[in-house]
Amino acid sequence: MAGLSLTAVIIIGAAYTPDYFEISKNLDIFNAVYRELNVAYVDETRPGQLMKTSIDAMLGSLDPYTVYYTENDIEDYRFMTTGEYGGIGAQVNDINGKLIIGEPYEGFAAYKAGIRAGDQIIGINGNNVEGKNSDNISGLLKGNAGTPIKLKIIKVGQTTPVELNLVREEIKAKAVPYFGMLPNGETGYIKLVSFTENCSAEVKEALLDLKGKGCKNIVLDLRENLGGLLHEAVNIVNFFVEKGQEVVFTKGKVADWDKTYLAVNNPIDTQIPLVVLVNENSASASEIVSGALQDLDRALIIGKRTYGKGLVQQTKPLVYNAQIKITVAKYYIPSGRCVQALDYSNKDEEGRVEKVPDSLITAFKTKGGRIVYDGAGIMPDVKTVEDKYSNVLIALISKNHIFNYATKYYLAHTQLAPPASFNLTDAEYNDFVDYLKDKDYKYKTKSELELEDLKKNAEEEKYYSDIKTEFDVLMNKMASNKKDDLVKHKNQVKRYLEEEITSRYYFQKGRIEFSLKNDDDLKEGVRLLSDQNKVKILLTSSEKATKPFNSKKKF
Repeated sequence: MAGLSLTAVIIIGAAYTPDYFEISKNLDIFNAVYRELNVAYVDETRPGQLMKTSIDAMLGSLDPYTVYYTENDIEDYRFMTTGEYGGIGAQVNDINGKLIIGEPYEGFAAYKAGIRAGDQIIGINGNNVEGKNSDNISGLLKGNAGTPIKLKIIKVGQTTPVELNLVREEIKAKAVPYFGMLPNGETGYIKLVSFTENCSAEVKEALLDLKGKGCKNIVLDLRENLGGLLHEAVNIVNFFVEKGQEVVFTKGKVADWDKTYLAVNNPIDTQIPLVVLVNENSASASEIVSGALQDLDRALIIGKRTYGKGLVQQTKPLVYNAQIKITVAKYYIPSGRCVQALDYSNKDEEGRVEKVPDSLITAFKTKGGRIVYDGAGIMPDVKTVEDKYSNVLIALISKNHIFNYATKYYLAHTQLAPPASFNLTDAEYNDFVDYLKDKDYKYKTKSELELEDLKKNAEEEKYYSDIKTEFDVLMNKMASNKKDDLVKHKNQVKRYLEEEITSRYYFQKGRIEFSLKNDDDLKEGVRLLSDQNKVKILLTSSEKATKPFNSKKKF
């Protein structure tokens, strides 16, 4: 998960004095153990790997966001924080032991060379990479912008390899891959997928463009956004709230991390009705934006409860070009609450982390007096029902049958209707069902698993022989019903298949645009935005909390 990353220097102040003797003693012990292992261990050791293992284990006893990066990891870390890297601009998947292009990024080197989803990579710079996985070749594909790279590719639908000469580019993944006016003609939609450097500038550009087109309200979609840079989150909140408004406060063990972040710029629009969409994978900076806008009664939050990450990380350089990202503080949004859901400082004897218990969850209040709670992510103002994937769809995705059929469809159709109007016909869906007839997509339902447990327990207790006939009838009935799952779950499977096919022609932007047609959370947001009286009721109707707004923070 991308953590919150701040560029500042930790200065050890009077508020915290480390135990230097304890630190020195344990470093001496560690050094002695490390030296003896490398000298005396029966098998050959790899000192670098041994050290990395020990560092990773040490950091693993803390939280999952405190991470050590070797020199070889820096390119991946740079992409995580900036959205930039040097490479060809394509996602590579491992499918049935082959390196398959999942999706080229529109406008970059792979796309310009004619590489498309479904193409197979078998060689890089004269090296055979058949049998390798995507992790093995990541370092071969990446490199400094402007450097050449030669790929041997088997184009989808062909058998003879071709060699392509590409030039690596500086790949900048868009933080806002899609924005636009929704079909009602008055709602602007902005999809923000990450909080990388300058993502707020992309949001600003989208917001101004939509306002220029006459949008009367805005939907900001933060679903599946795992977070990123804290200052970018502050900038985005600032677009919708007055200059000088507190957005977030951080507090750590070192006093220098006690810092308040204010909206420092003039806002773009403090009045336009605003909905923010979140789900269980909206984390970190996403929770700062949605939580601050909720605390200030500036936006209506719709969706599912967010992840619950209220921790701030800072990256520090180490020797030999390595780096370490350390959790240095917790953040608190305007009401004074922290949304951190897991208490990593109190693990059980087996190292498991428990959620903050209900007894320690505290009520706070928004600027207008609505009750909100800490310790469990951001609870939406309007909760929506989770659309769970059916077992058959999960099996089709995991076995790559959806991906492969989309490739087959692309080869047979030179063009496709625009994302907003594309739909598979019943005949085309039936063709997909026929395509699956000789494919393996076996799966077990929850009912089947529970029946297997019943059989095991009955056998242990010597009852199975008495119920075997009834048990076999039930299992056969279950298997027979599963054959109809492609019909029973047709709408869900068809929707996912249509989205994958759309991405072949219109890439990430088209995939997002298509998905909006059947988005229940978005439909709920648009419905509420069309009824501002309802929005006002939701933003004001709540029992008043006893704690005053923006009283000193709870630590």
